[in-house]
Amino acid sequence: MSIFGSIASAIFGSAHAASPAAGQVASAAAGAPPAAAPTAAPTTSAPQPLSPADVEAMIARLPGAQSGGYNWKQSIVDLMKLLNLDSSLTARKQLAQELGYTGALDGSAEMNVWLHKQVMAQLAASGGKVPPALKHAS
Repeated sequence: MSIFGSIASAIFGSAHAASPAAGQVASAAAGAPPAAAPTAAPTTSAPQPLSPADVEAMIARLPGAQSGGYNWKQSIVDLMKLLNLDSSLTARKQLAQELGYTGALDGSAEMNVWLHKQVMAQLAASGGKVPPALKHAS
């Protein structure tokens, strides 16, 4: 599963895992079969479209989101940590490549801000309701 797919799965649930929108750079594992979900899968074989879901409310319900220990609304690293995903530079480089980042893959503030903005945009494109404050309008 792609890094973005893991993020979407952690927020929406494994039945709603999404990949980056068409026209964006595919991950290196694009040809790999999807990982099996730990719970029973739906009986339909076609992916189900996402219903509009309040992304902010879904993340806010996660353990640790309200404690103040994570700045997930602005930090891609904190968002990934909150979702129990690898937030290392290697993982963020892979996410940047999946989402089509063209700058230096050095973990700079510029790259991280771009990643957070793109993840929120992709969540919105995948059917999530993302508040304008989380979209970081440039």
